[in-house]
Amino acid sequence: MDVLIAWFSPGPMEMLIIGVVAVLLFGKRLPEVGRSLGKGIVEFKKGINGIEEEINTATSSSSNYAVDEDIDDQDEATAPKFEPPTSEPKQESAEV
Repeated sequence: MDVLIAWFSPGPMEMLIIGVVAVLLFGKRLPEVGRSLGKGIVEFKKGINGIEEEINTATSSSSNYAVDEDIDDQDEATAPKFEPPTSEPKQESAEV
């Protein structure tokens, strides 16, 4: 993933162009926009970390539950027992 970020990261000339466009678009509000953007990124990262924690706890608790459940199910048969037929199969003639 670091390789992809390195491929798409802007160089010094691109950063200069982005800066000029930002100043032209936002002017005096640029610090406010930057602050809002930074807060948004922080909140996004917190959300991602929260989701990762939920997935990890759910995975670890479900795997513990699955182990306990497998131990209890070992005494019971889960499929019906196969019984072979007692007589030869009869052939039916097809009439046209």
